[in-house]
Amino acid sequence: MTALAEDQIAAAVDGLLAVDGLELHVRTSSRRKRFALTVESDASVTLHTPQGRTEQEAASFVRAHRAWLVSKLGLRERTRPLNPAKRLADGEVFRYLGRTYRLAIASGMELPDQRVRLVAGRLVIGRHQAEDPAVGRAALVDWYCRVGQAWTSHRLQPWAARMGVGEPALEVRDLGQRWGSYRPAEGEDGQGLMSLGWPLFQLPMHLIDYVIAHELAHVKVSGHRADFWRLVRLALPEYEQRRADLDELGRRMWMGTIA
Repeated sequence: MTALAEDQIAAAVDGLLAVDGLELHVRTSSRRKRFALTVESDASVTLHTPQGRTEQEAASFVRAHRAWLVSKLGLRERTRPLNPAKRLADGEVFRYLGRTYRLAIASGMELPDQRVRLVAGRLVIGRHQAEDPAVGRAALVDWYCRVGQAWTSHRLQPWAARMGVGEPALEVRDLGQRWGSYRPAEGEDGQGLMSLGWPLFQLPMHLIDYVIAHELAHVKVSGHRADFWRLVRLALPEYEQRRADLDELGRRMWMGTIA
């Protein structure tokens, strides 16, 4: 983490501002009325500033919030993603529902439909898929989407009933770094859509259940206000521990990078 010990201000150049040894990306907006700070997922810091404010004013704002920045930067460093890359080779380890399975490369005759499948405790992929990183990755993601959709389809209705909400439509797909999302129905009689990210299904079942409960709570409450967390707690009293476990274990999951 950048030290905050020096007592000088370097001029903002190419959208950068250095204050007491801390480098910030500067974003100026004519619509903004106040300064704001954001610690990004890569531990960089963005200073949002109204148009026409001076460098000295910006530096004073940063210094006034130095303790907050130090705290958030430390947290971001401790929770930085450690997602591994995977090899498309015999014996590589992949996770499903918290358990580990080794990859097995099969000939076309052994995998006639060319779709990855779990067979006798091995995750089987076609040889031509394993030889092409893009094709192999797509085949594995397709498998996680298929098995994730099937597994969640049996889990969704009991959780919706437990939380007193309507059961939304379900899809499993690539959501980038997000575990899940919920899109409300467009009409009064419509059905909302819950989307779950395919990497979620590497995690233990109790953590997937937490994400399901989290997204179902959005059927009733948008955003993450106090009433949202009250609803989650009613359905899952230990949700805070599960959220912490998800943050810690989730950053170690495979997110699709092929070595």
